[in-house]
Amino acid sequence: MSKKKFRFDERVLEHIKPTVRAMQPYTVAGGQFAAIKLNQNENPFDFPANLKLEILNQFYSENWNRYPDVFPNLATEKIAAFLGVPAEAVIVGNGSNELIYTIFFATLSRGSRVLIPSPTFLYYEKVADIMEAEVIKVAMTASLTFDVAAILEEALRSQPRILVLSTPNNPTSKSMTFAEIEEIASQVKSLVVVDEAYIEFSRERSALELIYEHPNVIILRTLSKAFSLAGVRLGYLVANPTLAAELLKPKIPFATNRLAELVAVKILENYELVEQSVKIILAERDRVFAALQAMPNLNVHESDTNFFIVEVASPGDVFESLKAKNILVRNVSSYPMMEKCLRIGVGTAAENDALLTALKERLS
Repeated sequence: MSKKKFRFDERVLEHIKPTVRAMQPYTVAGGQFAAIKLNQNENPFDFPANLKLEILNQFYSENWNRYPDVFPNLATEKIAAFLGVPAEAVIVGNGSNELIYTIFFATLSRGSRVLIPSPTFLYYEKVADIMEAEVIKVAMTASLTFDVAAILEEALRSQPRILVLSTPNNPTSKSMTFAEIEEIASQVKSLVVVDEAYIEFSRERSALELIYEHPNVIILRTLSKAFSLAGVRLGYLVANPTLAAELLKPKIPFATNRLAELVAVKILENYELVEQSVKIILAERDRVFAALQAMPNLNVHESDTNFFIVEVASPGDVFESLKAKNILVRNVSSYPMMEKCLRIGVGTAAENDALLTALKERLS
């Protein structure tokens, strides 16, 4: 490594947007690695080894010196067929995060308004800030559910360009109903982005069919959660084809690599594997919820996702005690309205047992 020193002039930073300079890079607080990892809402069951080998053999035969398609047409067509929608309604991206960027880049400019129920996924606000948009927040209810009346009232008052509904919501674990989403979409002029990252775990009905009658609705999905593909980075949006054609224009070309596309096709051809793992996770969700309810000095919220929100007197101390036992959860006490909360993912039966034992020892 070179030992040469860098010379720097602070005036160089004058070229960086003030909003960006005021930010911190995205991080996963508390770390990402532990023997029992329950902090990032991942599917605890890895992609099957036999399918990995099939895909790697297929990828081996590809020409790595050649660009993939500008946009991943094969995966797009496969996802569209899976959903029963036209391929022109689907855009595939490098995770749903890239598609959040794409939507916001296509629509927002300085002073544009974005309405976001709060607390929710911090990335929406981060990208809106980069675009120098005005973020309007509508608080959840005291029980961390969506305040639908307040959302609709504020949307009609402030007329935001985008209204984001993360349902089921991260980090609160609550969902809106189909009827509530439809009510909002039918009354506002805004683009309504419905982020369904956790829809496979939800008791509620997907809002997907709203794209036919409501051209302002955009559905966001990811393969990172139920599909066990967080490491592959693949997500997609579904919208009216005319709107999707406009959103495609600013999208980064070649952002989805060929390997990720092959993985997406393979898992959709074996979707029963996703259904099986979701079934196990939901059964574990019920079991762990009952065990948490029985614990002293802990309040657990009923979940519509693959994670729980639990309230404890000293979340930082409980977080550290679990981390000392190589169990990693997410301390979300810095979020508004969640000052006493931890977010805990549903793991395997053995992981959940270890978590429950550690919590019981710490809280009793």
